[in-house]
Amino acid sequence: MNSIHEMIDQYINYLIVEKGLANTTIESYTSDLNKYLLFLKSCKIHQIPDTDTTVILKYLLVLRDDGLGIRSRGRHLVTLRGFYKFLIQEKILKKDPTRIVDLPKTGIKLPDVLSVDEINTILNTPDSAKPRGSRDMAMLELLYAAGLRVSELINVKTQNINLEVGFVRTFGKGSKERIVPIGSHARERINEYLTHARPLLIKNHVSQFLFIARAGKPMTRQGFWKLLKKYAAQAGILKRITPHSFRHSFASHLLEGGADLRAVQMMLGHVDISTTQIYTHVARDHLKKLHEKYHPRG
Repeated sequence: MNSIHEMIDQYINYLIVEKGLANTTIESYTSDLNKYLLFLKSCKIHQIPDTDTTVILKYLLVLRDDGLGIRSRGRHLVTLRGFYKFLIQEKILKKDPTRIVDLPKTGIKLPDVLSVDEINTILNTPDSAKPRGSRDMAMLELLYAAGLRVSELINVKTQNINLEVGFVRTFGKGSKERIVPIGSHARERINEYLTHARPLLIKNHVSQFLFIARAGKPMTRQGFWKLLKKYAAQAGILKRITPHSFRHSFASHLLEGGADLRAVQMMLGHVDISTTQIYTHVARDHLKKLHEKYHPRG
């Protein structure tokens, strides 16, 4: 039988070749499994069949004692579940020792959501008369219009935008492609940017990226983060705002407006609908506040 180290290598190769997961995800899984391998060595366990549910539970306790929070321990358990599922799939094991181990209880952490008025205030803050302001306004509009992750936003290429039909083609986690519609406001802002501002910003350089910074290079995550903080401050919004706040707001506002959960799941690019369902709590909270405000017995 292959060593545990070799089995981990086989699993990681499977995730790369068969699943096509993103590099950051592969790095995370590799790190988690290497940590588990060190734990097994410390317990003098050298064969996978010698690992059972008790070993898994002991490992989670060690992670807790090492100071890992509930969410981090949960992530490690998810990694192990995937690994053992692969071993059963390859007929290396018959039983999954993680099957009856529950994920640590984290409770529901509601995402940071901006109101429609707050979103509108931020979107109108950049000075669109200036080239950089026009670019920033177009970026913010697209971020909210399509619910993009910041990494997706900065990597949008000019050929990924269809302003006539009104959609953006993007690549999310695991390089999974999805097409998301964009509304008239975003289309107008992007068209203004492409027509007037982008030629002034790119000058003599060539770039395939839609949103460019200096010397035709794409905007960085850190660069966009700084811009968002600046515009939030100028808009007088004091609550904590991140680029992901726009994605959260996109999903919550759609559901509040009556959008179908499955449709929102597709637009966000969530593989599992349970990931999208967290936004229903936000929508329910919104409806509860409306009921309390307007119902005679609220």
